[in-house]
Amino acid sequence: MLRKNKAYYRIPLAERLAVIERACQQVSRGVFFSTIIIVTSFLPVFLLTGQEGKLFHPLAYTKTFILVVDALLVLTLAPVLISFFMRGRFRGEQANPVNHFLERLYEPLIRWCIRWRKTTIGINILALAVSIPLILSLGREFMPPLDEGSLLFMPVTLPDVSNAEVKRILQVQDKIIKSDPEVLNVLGKAGRANTATDNSPISMIETIVLLKPKSQWRPGITKEDIINELNGKLQIPGVTNGWTQPIINRINMLSTGIRTDVGVKVYGQNLDTIYAFAQKIKTELQGVGGVKDLYVEPITGGKYIDINIKRDEIARYGLSIDDVNTVIESALGGTQLTTTIEGRRRFSVNARYGQDFRDNLTELQRLPLQTPQNGPIPLSAVADIQLSEGPAMINSENALLRGTVLFNVRDRDLAGTVQESQDRLNKMLTRLPKGYFLEWSGQYENLISGERTLKLILPLVLLVIFISMYFAFRSAREAFLSLVTIPFALIGGVYMVYFWGANLSVAVAVGFIALFGLAVETGIVMVIYLNDAMQQLVAAKGNSRETITKNDLREYVIAGAAKRLRPKLMTVCVSLFGLIPILWSSGVGSDVMKPIVLPMIGGVFTSSIHILLVTPLIFLMSKEYELRKHGKIDVLEAKH
Repeated sequence: MLRKNKAYYRIPLAERLAVIERACQQVSRGVFFSTIIIVTSFLPVFLLTGQEGKLFHPLAYTKTFILVVDALLVLTLAPVLISFFMRGRFRGEQANPVNHFLERLYEPLIRWCIRWRKTTIGINILALAVSIPLILSLGREFMPPLDEGSLLFMPVTLPDVSNAEVKRILQVQDKIIKSDPEVLNVLGKAGRANTATDNSPISMIETIVLLKPKSQWRPGITKEDIINELNGKLQIPGVTNGWTQPIINRINMLSTGIRTDVGVKVYGQNLDTIYAFAQKIKTELQGVGGVKDLYVEPITGGKYIDINIKRDEIARYGLSIDDVNTVIESALGGTQLTTTIEGRRRFSVNARYGQDFRDNLTELQRLPLQTPQNGPIPLSAVADIQLSEGPAMINSENALLRGTVLFNVRDRDLAGTVQESQDRLNKMLTRLPKGYFLEWSGQYENLISGERTLKLILPLVLLVIFISMYFAFRSAREAFLSLVTIPFALIGGVYMVYFWGANLSVAVAVGFIALFGLAVETGIVMVIYLNDAMQQLVAAKGNSRETITKNDLREYVIAGAAKRLRPKLMTVCVSLFGLIPILWSSGVGSDVMKPIVLPMIGGVFTSSIHILLVTPLIFLMSKEYELRKHGKIDVLEAKH
């Protein structure tokens, strides 16, 4: 064995290998079950679907594969490498100056906590009690907004806007946007692209705004300031502005059919009734904090030419309805004359009146009809021709007509904004007619889906972790005490998220999941060494209340807690030093990384304090209870 002094000694090969074997066996079970617990804690991440699943599945798979390989290497390769490289002369662990310094700091602290155990536990309970209202006061959102480095300006004008007018509006908007000092390039589009998947009407404009690097922006200006500044300049009568980002806009439209952050879908049987309800909803949502770019998708507003044939008049001229319809179809819709073949492609050749003629109501009234006996007559002689309004586009979903109220959320959390909006609508729309109902969609739909998945799988995860800790300790009481103390160890994550000003999201949940596994792993290692100290106590004093005193229990628990103090702190420092630089990162993607590491940084710090100071205290109190009630202590096997 190693001598506890500063002199160096050589250890015989057989004794050295035996020490390495015992040490590896001692931590093997803890490493194995710690790996299972960490992998199990990531089970909710594996079960996430949609956007959140695609974003965090690679993280979960990467961490799982690394842990599995790491556990195998620790159990197989590490002992071999240790036997090769740990050669030469050795001296006692107490002789290490770093370890000696750490123990001199740690021992007074742990003794103070044991002496003032009620105060120590009270401080922990108070810290936990304070963290509960803090986490409940945090806002909720689906995902932290990712800064894509560009903007998507999506204004919508009236459905009956002409091509010339929408072109003029687009040019004016692009000129105003390009005048901003932070804008690099502007590219605008009105109507649909040359693709079957883009059904945008001519009244919808999409303008991609490429921004300059942040180093070239005016001092102190932010992306929100740029949006507010441009939005103030682009107030054009008849145009409703909307601001988002290109990637998230396409994701929202593909996943939920909503091009903004939140949409209230109104389902029903009649388009006019749906539009009336949508207008009431818009009026009620005006003034809700966080609601921006509020807009109702127009159901009416499209212009139609109605031609009602007079049956009495066509009978007088000897015409039929088909005769009139054939002329109208040829003039307005076009008649196929022939088909031309160019290589492997076929094109139909149609003939119809020019657009200037078709857009002129007076000219349509003069459209000539050939009669059998009276020669040509104008179309107005046998039909009433007039302009009428109707739906510019009919949207349907699940075989039901649908209208939508759209809005973005800025300067507030998503869940809080939607909750206040729902409260207002519930007071206004106390009862909808039969066949009409509302549905909240967009990012809020994804938020509810992600939270539902986490809530369903969390109890199962806790059960599997409890079973794993039971097999690690072979004691239900030890597993329960270790599991109960974990919430106290995670309070630092709550404080960090709260004071940083972040909202609760799937990214924050993933950070807490990763922190949970790390805290459990460190706690298992601490309990292993505490049980090892109990084995040494029983070997030295026997296992009876007549031979073991409270002072003996206290000293051996302190010795077990101080054992391997340096590697425990090294684990904490490596985690902190690896995560803290992310807080000051500013590149693309940092918006998602920061919410993940915030709970980990705060939680690693407080969980380490809890495991080093409170876990030994709870362990000591449980052993004192066993000695007082049963006359002996339960000695758990601390090695494999």
